[in-house]
Amino acid sequence: MQAVILAAGVGRRLGDLTKNKPKCMVEICGKPIISYALENLYSAGIRDVVLVVGHEAEKLKNFVTSKFPQLNFRFVHNREYYKTNNIYSLYLARDLMAEEDSLLLESDVLFQKEILNKLVMDTRPAVAVVDRYSPWMDGTVVKVDKGDNITSIVPKEFFDYEEVDEYFKTVNIYKFSKEFFRDTYLPFLEAYIKVMGRNEYYELVLRVISFLDKANIKALRTGGEKWYEIDTLQDIRNAECIFAPTPEEKLERISERYGGYWRFPHIKDFCYLVNPYFPTRRMEEELKHSFRDLISNYPSGLKTQNLLAGLMTDTPEDYIVVGNGASEIISALGRVIKGKPGIMTPTFNEYKERFNDMKVFTPPTGGYSYTWKDLLRASEEVEYLVLINPDNPSGNYINKEDLLKLLNRLRDTGKRLILDESFVDFSEEGEEASFIKRDYLEEFPNLVVIKSISKSYGVPGLRLGVMATADKEILESVRREVAIWNINSFGEFFMQIFPKYRKDYKRACEKIREDRRDLFRELQDIPFLEVIPSEANYFMAEVKGMRAKDLVKDLLWEKDILLKDLSGKEGIKGEFVRIAVRNREDNHYLLSALRELSS
Repeated sequence: MQAVILAAGVGRRLGDLTKNKPKCMVEICGKPIISYALENLYSAGIRDVVLVVGHEAEKLKNFVTSKFPQLNFRFVHNREYYKTNNIYSLYLARDLMAEEDSLLLESDVLFQKEILNKLVMDTRPAVAVVDRYSPWMDGTVVKVDKGDNITSIVPKEFFDYEEVDEYFKTVNIYKFSKEFFRDTYLPFLEAYIKVMGRNEYYELVLRVISFLDKANIKALRTGGEKWYEIDTLQDIRNAECIFAPTPEEKLERISERYGGYWRFPHIKDFCYLVNPYFPTRRMEEELKHSFRDLISNYPSGLKTQNLLAGLMTDTPEDYIVVGNGASEIISALGRVIKGKPGIMTPTFNEYKERFNDMKVFTPPTGGYSYTWKDLLRASEEVEYLVLINPDNPSGNYINKEDLLKLLNRLRDTGKRLILDESFVDFSEEGEEASFIKRDYLEEFPNLVVIKSISKSYGVPGLRLGVMATADKEILESVRREVAIWNINSFGEFFMQIFPKYRKDYKRACEKIREDRRDLFRELQDIPFLEVIPSEANYFMAEVKGMRAKDLVKDLLWEKDILLKDLSGKEGIKGEFVRIAVRNREDNHYLLSALRELSS
């Protein structure tokens, strides 16, 4: 068996990176793309390689022959590479493919060697490696029946998002027996080029063949093995996260992204502090139904946004302001509020970074829990307090009754409380513990409440946050700090339709509470973790017998699980991680991985 690699193209979308070298010699994690494929071929027992070259052909030929002397190369030169597509490169290699069973590869695809090992062992005459379609993928997709028959091949221009659940993406790795290529594929290839020309794609020939019952093109589904096709600079960044050569580099590259993990669907992100049970499918469908109107129209101004946020939280619009995420409000509030602030640590760093001259207090017990009385004593040294409740990352929670005591005492002493209740709906008291209500705001003009809609409502991509207070001076000052169109149409529409789904939201929060109880109980059996009780949708846990960074690194490398390393965070002494509560399936996956480490 031989391998045929198509490597003639220019790779124009990579700009200057391919100006003076072939696309497949662009480096991913310090190694050319082509090297990954050739190493995997050698590992799979393939020694004969046909390389179709074009752009900067001599550089590629010199590189592979010098770096891989253990392989036997034959070169086919596509001298019209600048005006043809891969169909012509394959056509030029037709005689060699008719002589021997062949693996057909694109030179710009990185893949794990396990994919190739399975393909080499597959005895079927015509096989395409496919993966379940994900949003980051581009290009040809296929439909596959229960017998692994490819029933249709769908080019990019015919992609139908209504059928996306039925699609598999071709990985651009194939295996053709010489008989299949010679007797079935080649006659159609020659006819297609004669009619359609050389500036086409060889997958279109497979599309024609797939209509014939006798073709019998089979799918080899990936089993979670990783691969990535390189077309753009962003693809390079993404691939370097997936194919980082060491656990340390993988953790560094993933961590520096601070999100966007939908491009890596294999990662289980336990840093992700949102509700996995909301929005419901029905609410998502309503958002999708209005997509065209929302994307093609301006959102309303701030006045309407405040009205909708008021309806969503049962608060008069005169007491509320909407932000582009809670972070915009925190930043605006930090610019306008006066006086010396204080905060208990460890906590969410954004307040310390945005509020000037923040005094940091530590729990008097020396641990990671504190009471309303501890906050009251701290208030004697500052003009106002900032409290995240439940706190992040500790999950420390001060119940509603105790908060009312604190607010009364602060009001009596002329002190203010900035209360961030982004996670309060996950507490055992639930929504009833919220202070975003007219009565509380009017009773306590010294109270400013901030809430991130991203967290408990499960929509971080919409970037929504609210601030509520009866202090008109602070409210108007913050409103002047934010732009009139700071919220997009999707965020506005979410707030508009939310009241219809309020009961679903309450059920979703209750599910999280149930999952939190179960996960906490199960985590008690992990011998190297000491988990702190929490009323948020996450736990802070001390790591025993190893560094927290090593635990995070090993879980990401071995299981694609991402935890938050808290080591070095202000107020943290020792080795700690933060573990989000996800849905039950993901929680069980984490527990299984932790048990493996402890065995």
